Amino acid sequence: MIATAVVTPLVAAVPAPAAEAAKAVPVAKVVKQAKNKSWAERQKLAQKALKAAHKKKGKPYRYGAAGPNAFDCSGLVQWSYRKAGVKLPRVTTAQYRAVKNKVSWSKLAPGDLVFFHGKGHVGMVSKRKGSKVWMIHAPNSGSHVKVVKLNGYRKKTFSGAVRPY
Repeated sequence: MIATAVVTPLVAAVPAPAAEAAKAVPVAKVVKQAKNKSWAERQKLAQKALKAAHKKKGKPYRYGAAGPNAFDCSGLVQWSYRKAGVKLPRVTTAQYRAVKNKVSWSKLAPGDLVFFHGKGHVGMVSKRKGSKVWMIHAPNSGSHVKVVKLNGYRKKTFSGAVRPY
């Protein structure tokens, strides 16, 4: 009887994680569908997301905001890729986990998501010229959406990158 009482609450708790897992499935499907497209088609998705992000330059950073008038870092990325038809989760760690195509620093391309500080911050690669890389991001409170060059500090705090297109 005790075992039944212990098992019953655990079984009752299963639907909540299952519901969360079900939400993650569409993300994987969208990313998988993007992978089945040609490189040119995938780059168009990235360019569409970048265009959306660049239109939001100057919008204020606000913790927990996901647009269209204010953003935090992951909200900007999610909002921009949604405009391109790619669904991403809301927070940085979930965004990194949901996209299976991981990218090294040396292979970064426009549209890639770059993560810093142990996946605590995300930006989108905006431009690459040789070894120089720029990203668009919503940096922190009191700031706004902007493009910055990825310098030595960013390289030291880099914790991974993914290609959601």
